[in-house]
Amino acid sequence: MTEKRMSRWYFGGIASCGAACCTHPLDLVKVHLQTQQEVKMRMLGMAMHVVKNDGVLALYNGLSASLCRQMSYSLTRFAIYETVRDVMGSGAQGPMPFYQKVLLGAFGGFTGGFIGTPADLVNVRMQNDMKLPADQRRNYKHALDGLFRVWREEGTRKLFSGATMASSRGALVTVGQLACYDQAKQLVLGTGLMGDNILTHFLSSFIAGGCATFLCQPLDVIKTRLMNSKGEYRGVIHCLSETAKLGPLAFYKGLVPAGIRLIPHTVLTFVFLEQLKKYFGIRVVS
Repeated sequence: MTEKRMSRWYFGGIASCGAACCTHPLDLVKVHLQTQQEVKMRMLGMAMHVVKNDGVLALYNGLSASLCRQMSYSLTRFAIYETVRDVMGSGAQGPMPFYQKVLLGAFGGFTGGFIGTPADLVNVRMQNDMKLPADQRRNYKHALDGLFRVWREEGTRKLFSGATMASSRGALVTVGQLACYDQAKQLVLGTGLMGDNILTHFLSSFIAGGCATFLCQPLDVIKTRLMNSKGEYRGVIHCLSETAKLGPLAFYKGLVPAGIRLIPHTVLTFVFLEQLKKYFGIRVVS
């Protein structure tokens, strides 16, 4: 008889919150880079600019919204993906085929992206607020204040501004992270050279983070521009065409900081998740 541990449905949200606390400054710098109309600053220069103008704590602007987003977006996608995968895996011989992982990841990510759109909108606005002139700043006190004010001042529809892009991005990120992590871990363990330990988790999640960054960056740029707009874009297609005028590389603006944020975030999420599963997961004896 062998014993293994299965993840609980809410572990993904907790692990993502832990990772977000570590990588939030990188996420903030990425948003600043994506919303500048012309390339004026690189990653390090933008970080120094934020610290110089607003202090070190400004790097954590919007943290409450980021955590709120993880507990809606990430909790949903992990819950759908891991629950369905574990149910299907327990009734079948061997792990799920990769194409099924991709389809499940896309569905989970799309659903999570839609549910997490309001928190994501407030997150982007809170991070970008310090760039605006003092008279144009929104000055949300925290995530819940931001959600309430957007609903009261701009209506329910505005809360889901950019939902199409956020859902599409969520699908791609989840395919890159969850499906690729599972597949990479399966391949690494299949070599027989490494066991199911933290080194394997690190290597698999690093690969998954790279895949996710490359897949979602164009959508991430469009989503950030739409969410931060003050009405200058008529919709997704208009935003797409305006961004395209800046050249094809505009869709990969902030790719390095996005990778520097998303890869560590992915690594930390899965390392935390595996440790939660190891110590607090559901015992399964087979």
